[in-house]
Amino acid sequence: MHLQESGEMYLESILVLSKNSSSVRAIDICEYLGYSKPSVSRALGLLREGGYVVADKHGFLTLTDEGRAVAEKIYDRHTEISAFLVNLGVSADVAAEDACKIEHVISDESLEAIKNYMKGKN
Repeated sequence: MHLQESGEMYLESILVLSKNSSSVRAIDICEYLGYSKPSVSRALGLLREGGYVVADKHGFLTLTDEGRAVAEKIYDRHTEISAFLVNLGVSADVAAEDACKIEHVISDESLEAIKNYMKGKN
């Protein structure tokens, strides 16, 4: 199953939320992303069908190995791009917002170039 940008966003959100809490539920994602319950419910259903997320009987969400791999890749892209933009003089808030958009479309080659550039800056 090929994930669209929105699916990647949901997986990344679950990963980020799970770093701050031992349990993540659909309502947590609603609050984090500012989406409606029906939208989140539908998206999570598709992610479960795709094998990216599992939910227990209490509604607590866990990323599968495949879901975690996608989420970590997107989160890594977000943090690298955000740091790069901040390094260029962009404010942290704007850099984070722009990174959310760029992280889904940037090529692996371009991301690696950014990473290599940033290594040379440190």
